[in-house]
Amino acid sequence: MTMRIIPERYLPHVQGLLRIATALLFLQHGTAKLFGYPHVAMFDKMNLLSALGAAGVLELVGGALLLVGLFTRPVAFILSGEMAVAYFGFHALEAFWPIHNKGELAALYCFVFLFFSAAGPGKFALDRE
Repeated sequence: MTMRIIPERYLPHVQGLLRIATALLFLQHGTAKLFGYPHVAMFDKMNLLSALGAAGVLELVGGALLLVGLFTRPVAFILSGEMAVAYFGFHALEAFWPIHNKGELAALYCFVFLFFSAAGPGKFALDRE
């Protein structure tokens, strides 16, 4: 017999909370890049028509859609790809291990978004599955 801390019937609720928390954290990357809030110095002179600008748009729009749970599976799949590109296209070029190349967050976001693309939004979402 397996002992569960959270009863199985509440797993969709926890999944929904994970989606909301992840979206709120991810959304900050988009607002920092596009609106300068919260302020991150490396984004001060960012061009909207650059790779970082495109990433900011994906993070803002994708983060907002995930927050409300709308088009969760395709949006999460796209964001997972964005984070894979961020990791392998930028972080992994610096060093092999994520702890050395500061890519842990990109790798973690990649796999969390991949989870939502496969599992769906959970509870508290506008998507009805």
